[in-house]
Amino acid sequence: MEFSLFLTVLAAAIGFLVIFRKFRFNQENKEIDSSLQPPSSPPSSSSVHPASSSHNWTHDVFPSFRGEDIRRDFLSHIQKEFRRKGITPFIDNEINRGKSIGPELIRAIRESKIAIILLSKNYASSKWCLDELVEIMKCKETVIPVFYKVDPSHVKKLTGYFGKVFKENCVGKSKEDIGRWKEALDEVSTIAGYHSSNWDNEAVMIEEIVTSVSKALINSVPSSDFDNLVGMRAHMEKMEPFLGLNSNEVKMIGIWGPSGIGKSTIARVLFSQNSHEFQFSVFMENIKSRYPRPFFDVYSTKMQLQKEFLSQIINQEDVTIRHLGVAKERLKNKKVFIVLDDVDHLAQLDAMVEETRWFGPGSRIIVTTQNKELLDAHAIKHIYKVDFPPYNEALQIFCMYTFGQKYPYDGFENLSMEVTNLAGKLPLGLRIMGSYFKGMPKKEWEEELPRLRIRLDGDIESILRLSYDALGDEDQALFLHIACFFNNEWIVKVEEYLAETFVGVKARLRILAEKSLISMESGYIKMHSLLARLGREIVRKQSPNNPGQRQFLVEARDIYRGSQSVIGIDLTDYEFGMEWKISDETFERMFNVQFLRVHCYPSSYKLESLNRLPQDIRLLYWIYFPLTCLPSDFNPEFLVEINMSDSNLEKLWEGNKAIRNLKWMDLCNSKNLKELPDFSTATNLQKLDLSYCSSLVELPSSIGSMTSLENLDLSGLSNLVELPYSIGNMTNLKKLHLKECSSLVELPSSIGNMTNLKELHLKRCSSLVKLPYSIGNMTNLKKLHLKECSSLLKLPSSIGNMTNFEKLNLKGCSSLQKPSFSFGNMTHLKKLDLTQLYLSDTGIQEIASWVKKMSRLKTLVINGCTKLVSLPQLPDSLEIIHAENCESLERLDCSFYKTKFTELSFVNCFKLNQEARNLILKASTKRWAVFPGETVPAYFSYRATGSSVSMKLNGLLDTRFPTSLRFKACLLLVTKPSDVDAAAWRDPYISYCIKDKLSGVEVKLYAVRFCQIWGKLSPQSEHLVVIEFEETVSSPELVFEFSFRYKNWEIKECGLRPPESLALSMLMEDEETIRIGFE
Repeated sequence: MEFSLFLTVLAAAIGFLVIFRKFRFNQENKEIDSSLQPPSSPPSSSSVHPASSSHNWTHDVFPSFRGEDIRRDFLSHIQKEFRRKGITPFIDNEINRGKSIGPELIRAIRESKIAIILLSKNYASSKWCLDELVEIMKCKETVIPVFYKVDPSHVKKLTGYFGKVFKENCVGKSKEDIGRWKEALDEVSTIAGYHSSNWDNEAVMIEEIVTSVSKALINSVPSSDFDNLVGMRAHMEKMEPFLGLNSNEVKMIGIWGPSGIGKSTIARVLFSQNSHEFQFSVFMENIKSRYPRPFFDVYSTKMQLQKEFLSQIINQEDVTIRHLGVAKERLKNKKVFIVLDDVDHLAQLDAMVEETRWFGPGSRIIVTTQNKELLDAHAIKHIYKVDFPPYNEALQIFCMYTFGQKYPYDGFENLSMEVTNLAGKLPLGLRIMGSYFKGMPKKEWEEELPRLRIRLDGDIESILRLSYDALGDEDQALFLHIACFFNNEWIVKVEEYLAETFVGVKARLRILAEKSLISMESGYIKMHSLLARLGREIVRKQSPNNPGQRQFLVEARDIYRGSQSVIGIDLTDYEFGMEWKISDETFERMFNVQFLRVHCYPSSYKLESLNRLPQDIRLLYWIYFPLTCLPSDFNPEFLVEINMSDSNLEKLWEGNKAIRNLKWMDLCNSKNLKELPDFSTATNLQKLDLSYCSSLVELPSSIGSMTSLENLDLSGLSNLVELPYSIGNMTNLKKLHLKECSSLVELPSSIGNMTNLKELHLKRCSSLVKLPYSIGNMTNLKKLHLKECSSLLKLPSSIGNMTNFEKLNLKGCSSLQKPSFSFGNMTHLKKLDLTQLYLSDTGIQEIASWVKKMSRLKTLVINGCTKLVSLPQLPDSLEIIHAENCESLERLDCSFYKTKFTELSFVNCFKLNQEARNLILKASTKRWAVFPGETVPAYFSYRATGSSVSMKLNGLLDTRFPTSLRFKACLLLVTKPSDVDAAAWRDPYISYCIKDKLSGVEVKLYAVRFCQIWGKLSPQSEHLVVIEFEETVSSPELVFEFSFRYKNWEIKECGLRPPESLALSMLMEDEETIRIGFE
């Protein structure tokens, strides 16, 4: 009886509180909004919420403070420093402070870029200050807290004197106000700020704070990276309907026009402005140059293209694909933004973006090309043609590169107009000519123009040639090397290849870049295709009728007539179907060749014999080399790089040869390779790739001589049983790949000497039983991959010394009974940088309590840990837990619900007890939580059978103005008999549609996607899915319609937790413990 009476009284009190709060809410909102809006105009969203970059800010800084604590000293000093730095703070001297903040102050908060919260000892004694804080945190602006003679922990926990005055202030206040104040104080206490106790000199602290504000204001200015791109705004406006970003349709858009017109630049601006709105994005540039056609093996070429495409879009180096359906499977439910730049073959599109159904709703794929037929063949209907700019824009483009402004200097008007005409309005030509004339005196302009008039005749090639002719002899030679051989090559490699050819090659590359003849981006040298063609044409004209006298040969038909003039041969851009051969005579006459590149299948040419190669060769790049060994008299002394991947080699050469200049060696996929050369002299080698040379049984002990090696790839050496002890001498090694070395039993103890190693990959080393104790010496190791090392019994305790860990993957280590490492000295654990821990399919029975000390851990994956019974206290940093098919899991630590998660998956964890399910339900998730359940709990006060539920919001919002509310929904998913083809439903997601119940107008449609977890659900099992979402609504009564699309699953029940209940429950949980039942 007493308990029933208590519940009755409690319910009445809550009801009164809700009614009172609704009354206050409406009264305050009417007062505030009537003052912020002109009476005759409808409200706009920007008046309610602070706008972004387009907002007309009134103040730079809004300071929130308790005047009696700081106004006379600290505040006056910081405001003086603000004025000295040109920062405009809001000053409230003229505002009459009453019991609650008025509309003028709210407007000031919303129209300030940055808020500084000066938390002093009496701050919490003021309702005014606390209401200010609530409004500031609600606006989501940049906040800088200053803890002035106050301990941040006192602010968070409401203890000490700060907590005392707060509690005194709460007397007689509503629970709604107290709850909002607590939430705001808790949030601001977690923001990195300034603590006065850390500063001996208050003036220095003030100076540092003002400097921080100044930097934040600079960063708040919208990006102007593309402000100087003339005409770009017009392009963006024209592209807007092509993109149609508000549509969920998957769109492919073509950008078509001639070379040098600016297609790539337009695509890059679109990518820069929009890619952040998508789940995944990638800019695949210069595809035509990087994947030249024809393709003799189209399927292999597509595989390589798709592999690199996936590697870039998911930002993962070691992507493995076994068929062309992988991209579709990985991306079909992802919203992606893809740019494929300079495509020239249909196979390139087929490999990466064959169909729109490869990608999730709302995806956008942009293709730039010179070939409209290619776009038509791929059924791309949205095509934007890039035209030449109008004359006035062309002149502005030229002036930007010449004068750094959009108009000429005085006296240069006519000269600039004439050069613009001669450049033919091609943006690339305008850029090159602008760079050429930059800084040139007027007299030199007048001297150059007559030559320009004669040489150009409207021909763009002549414009490009002009910049080349202006170079010195050495720079011209370097230009031709790049145009004919080293375009799109790594800068560091080109510098090494040409170190003996050019004095100061770095400085000369910089000169070419300044003249806009090349660009150096992301570590690569890049030359525009027009310029590259110019360079090849110049080489052709060196000897029009006798190709053998040219410096570079780039056509197979010309190699028969080579002479001592030839220094480079590139046989990758040859004509399809042409018959050609290589013999001893080929290189007899071309003994000065330094650079040899052959990238074609053996079936396309005939290798009659090869008893000699040029002796001074520096680059030997011969893919699919058909012979078993290089010539016996081959001299590798000058070699900088050798790449003979996918070769038929059994050994590289006979005997021991000096390779002191060698920096890069790639013999990967040479499956017949049985013997390696002596590496005693390879002291400068930086990268060695022997991956999938499956006939290799052992490595020579001389491998330890490679003390400069940084990257060693031994993946797929399936017959390799052990590594030589000398491997420990590679103290500069940063990456060691040993994945799929299925016969490898153990690692030598000397491996601990690799103190600079950052990544160790041992995936699928199925015979590996243990790791050496010395592995703990690798204190710089960041990633340790042990996935599917099925024989691994335990990990050494010394692993605790590796405090720079970021990722540890033990998935599929089925013999591992528990993570047996203790992390040694527990003081190191606080420094551990581990962010991802994968323990799936292991035999672990428990996760040790030390896991809670991993303060940076974000992802924990324990799928298939069938012996795991409970989860301990987890770190607050954790965002994702996947514990699917943990069939013995029963308990979760009681602190579980306090963490804010992104994803929680407990699929098929049917033994979870009631308390554990309550904790999952109470936990806050940004995306979703899923766990077994048979009915929607009473915790969700709005419930309905089926997939639709309505909710009344009367009193929660003023219907004149949109209000942002956070909802929590629960769905009961059950299986149903269905004849639907499973293949047609491989895109699992929950979508929800919100409608105004009275008008039926759709307010919002959104889809919540899942990471393929549904394929693991057992037949006939029932699961609950909880999602949280924030929406801006203005209707008093809403209908929420949910749908779940995946095979034969359906929604049996649904429920909603109203925003008011959420706020109230959080307030009550602060004061008493509540049990949320599933009755």
